[in-house]
Amino acid sequence: MKSFFNEFKSFIARGNVMDMAVGIIIGGAFTNIVGSLVNDIINPIIGIFGGMNFDKYQLKLMDDVVISYGKFLTALFNFVIMALVVFIMMKSVNKLTAAVKKEEQTKSDNARKCPYCMSEIDTNATRCPHCTSILEK
Repeated sequence: MKSFFNEFKSFIARGNVMDMAVGIIIGGAFTNIVGSLVNDIINPIIGIFGGMNFDKYQLKLMDDVVISYGKFLTALFNFVIMALVVFIMMKSVNKLTAAVKKEEQTKSDNARKCPYCMSEIDTNATRCPHCTSILEK
């Protein structure tokens, strides 16, 4: 039994389990933000132009059996809007990430290694800022 708990402890302590836990927590918070954006901002604006609320649409089969297809249509519509919002946000994040990587690549293109201490320095430097050696062009 002790080995089981030790194995479980090592499983929980692994990095990818912790990364997954953080991802799930952030994903839950992000879901609340996107849900609020859709339900509290986008849907009312669309309601002004469309003037329809699908939640009330039902189909009565018998006295006690009701199919609320309007709620399904609303859920489907909310999903499409949420997917669009997440797509736009991720596209923006990817664009920002690509710009940062490009800037880092540009910095590394303007760098060379000091022949004495092997530190990365600017190509125009005449003296190494790390070891203060005089550099030849």
